[in-house]
Amino acid sequence: MVAKKQDKKKGLHPRNVHQGSYDFNVLCKALPNLSEFVFENQYGNLTIDFSKPKAVVALNQALLKHFYHVDFWQLPEGYLCPPIPGRADYIHGLADLLSAESGEIPTGKKVKVLDIGMGANCIYPIIGSQSYGWSFVGTDIDPTSVKVAGSIVKFNKNLNPFIKLRLQKDKKSIFNFIIREEDRFMLTMCNPPFHASMEKAQAGSKRKLTNLNKGKVPEKVKLNFAGQENELCCEGGEIAFLKQMAKESVLFTAQVTWFSTLISKSENVNPIKKLLTELGAKQIKVKKMAQGQKISRFLAWSF
Repeated sequence: MVAKKQDKKKGLHPRNVHQGSYDFNVLCKALPNLSEFVFENQYGNLTIDFSKPKAVVALNQALLKHFYHVDFWQLPEGYLCPPIPGRADYIHGLADLLSAESGEIPTGKKVKVLDIGMGANCIYPIIGSQSYGWSFVGTDIDPTSVKVAGSIVKFNKNLNPFIKLRLQKDKKSIFNFIIREEDRFMLTMCNPPFHASMEKAQAGSKRKLTNLNKGKVPEKVKLNFAGQENELCCEGGEIAFLKQMAKESVLFTAQVTWFSTLISKSENVNPIKKLLTELGAKQIKVKKMAQGQKISRFLAWSF
């Protein structure tokens, strides 16, 4: 396949298989159950109601089955259901990071990646293992998330050789008690909780639903992509989590080549870059990503 030139403002990564609009005819063939949520909009295009959690879950199941050969993927009610195209961009951006010096993307199980806060959806290990053959250790502080992710890995034979899971028993730690003495990771990655409270998470979801429904939204807001408090929130919000991650990373400089994390709020980038410089990071890189009108970025650093 010839890679399309990336639109720096709006386009997904050139290697991202989720370019353009969703092909619902193809996706419904992969997952017939998706068809009950698909309808024709006023412009004559097939779509789903993205404000309905069950529709979003069915779409993800179809995408995972069609593109990543995942036959079993189920989440407990209320757990985070991630938008897959944007998640894939983080993986491909990390692949570019690794290829910057050699010019070639390293593939295969020798590339070991630590996913902090994988969630019950296990989405990054799925995409990374199926796109590049990387091996993953996925971690979470929530026992249910680890159990559900374990079921996904167990019942998909193509995932089982690539993904291992660990429960973070100390909810105040990130890398501590997870990275073992014998571990060597080429990458760490994280989609951190970026709300300080569920009230702020609900407010953010209300804004999204208002946009989806042309200004109309029910008073009782339901998060369309769902999410538990531990998935969405932490004390002090995103900036507090990022500062802790930066400080803990210093303890594992001999075991990790590149640390990385998504940063939702652009105003948090410079303070974390400054902190990392003070902590002795030798390389600090910021990679912007785009999906439609949404701009995100990840920060990567190495000692």
